[in-house]
Amino acid sequence: MRWPVVCILALLHCIASIELSSAQKNKATEYHLGLLKAKLARYRAQLLEPTAKSGASGTGFDVQKSGDARVALIGFPSVGKSTLLGKVTHTASETAAYEFTTLTAIPGVIEYKGARIQLLDLPGIVEGASQGRGRGRQVVSTAKTADLILIMLDATKSDEQRRLLEIELDAVGIRLNKQKPDVVFKKKTTGGITFNATVKLTKTDERTIRSILASYKLHNCDVMIREDITTDEFIDVLIGTRKYVPCLYVYNKIDSISLEQLDKLAHQPNTAVISCEMGLNLEYLIDRIWDDLNLVKVYTKKRGVHPDLADPICMRKGATVEDVCNGIHRSLAANFRYALVWGKSSKFAPHAQKVSLAHQVQDEDVVSIFTK
Repeated sequence: MRWPVVCILALLHCIASIELSSAQKNKATEYHLGLLKAKLARYRAQLLEPTAKSGASGTGFDVQKSGDARVALIGFPSVGKSTLLGKVTHTASETAAYEFTTLTAIPGVIEYKGARIQLLDLPGIVEGASQGRGRGRQVVSTAKTADLILIMLDATKSDEQRRLLEIELDAVGIRLNKQKPDVVFKKKTTGGITFNATVKLTKTDERTIRSILASYKLHNCDVMIREDITTDEFIDVLIGTRKYVPCLYVYNKIDSISLEQLDKLAHQPNTAVISCEMGLNLEYLIDRIWDDLNLVKVYTKKRGVHPDLADPICMRKGATVEDVCNGIHRSLAANFRYALVWGKSSKFAPHAQKVSLAHQVQDEDVVSIFTK
């Protein structure tokens, strides 16, 4: 009897995990640990993202992305996700005192400062979700499409709930509140491996990196490291499917804890404290969501007419005039002559500046576009 490929991969994954956890961690074993981590990451990627030949893919939550940004609500069952959705949007999601009330993704819309932010109430996940328990894979794969993740926690429970959720999201390649490592990696057809580092590497070394490349059968490539990265971060760059998502930890049920506990939670980084039942601090939470999404509002102006302040275009910080053109209509950029910009990004504020497509806009700028 032949074992299915998935079973063999799972067995290899378990062996690599046991070997990694039992290995002594010191300077002498760093090289060996790096190879084990690379092997473990490869097996995990094959298990979580199998090819079409290895079996039918699972069904996901078919929720179309809409609005100016998407926010995913993740948490264990009965922490108040559905209640929050009902409070901050006009969407009714079933709520009850028992677990697993929500069985699919329920979308709602937060209307704020002229922006439409899609809020997804995802089913409560359980420990082992990244391996498929409790529809966990669908939940975490939908979270990968989000611009911001809200991890909802019960303020009356221990920090273990937060740690377990972070482990599940990390296992499927979601990196919370982290930046993509500053590493340039390019494959080549010939020429061997070219390795350069512009900083001193204290958490890994060239020998380990070359061995990891060999374990992935990468014998011809250019590697430029411009940041003191770890072995794990280099493996993330090689795999290339990691998603770096900002995360806000939302502690609910603060009406059931002491003021000392509340103060301690409120001063943690990337944290908001609320009570859905009593409606406490919900406006502050929406403000934080807006700030963490890094959105800017841009108003448009036709020649000889006042700017349209009722219908702004919402874009990411760092957006250019070309992005504004594409946000209005795809043909505008192709026929672009110049634009006039009023606001913070204008050198001559409060007067207009004549700019090109590459000009970066800022929050509450007014843009007038002139075509050929």
